[in-house]
Amino acid sequence: MEINVDKIIALFILIISSLGFRILLQTIGQRWVVTYAHTFTIVALPVITFVITSVISGNIALSLGMVGALSIVRFRNPVRSPLELCVYFASITMGISASVSIKWLIFFIISILIIIIILSISSKISHSLFKKKFFFTSFTEGNALSTLEVTSKNSISILDNNIYMKSKTSDENGITYFLASEDFNNLKKIIEDLEKNNKEFKYQLNSS
Repeated sequence: MEINVDKIIALFILIISSLGFRILLQTIGQRWVVTYAHTFTIVALPVITFVITSVISGNIALSLGMVGALSIVRFRNPVRSPLELCVYFASITMGISASVSIKWLIFFIISILIIIIILSISSKISHSLFKKKFFFTSFTEGNALSTLEVTSKNSISILDNNIYMKSKTSDENGITYFLASEDFNNLKKIIEDLEKNNKEFKYQLNSS
């Protein structure tokens, strides 16, 4: 098997870039990335995408099969903020860019840094000229969300009308509710109310 030196170099630079991306996220205030699961995801996702893209390049049938396999994957955890969703897409883009050309990876990283710098400068300029910020360059929104996942065989009316409910799905296992709140006690109280009403359910409660 012939060893592609360029791919190995690109993979090494990609791993370093992913680690740098992870450190940058923590630097700008994203507390959720400090967990092992999120750190591993941010670093491993570009590498996984890089390998998949490299393998399926030039093979249309295999690429369509891979897309079909990935389409059945369902993420059950609610996204904390739009920035978190953007981080995952950025990680995938890093992997694709590195597999095409290391130049595209460098271009993408520089573009992200330029966007962050422009947002920060624009916010300061608008504040100095108009004494008012039209937008805030805070990257911490969504970090304080606690989440609750409730699974039941039957529909639960008090959850259907709950202001903290973000989504509701149903499958062969029953009905699953996803709730999120900045105050952990709000979600804890919901569990207590369900237990008082003798509802049969399973739940997973995560604090921020």
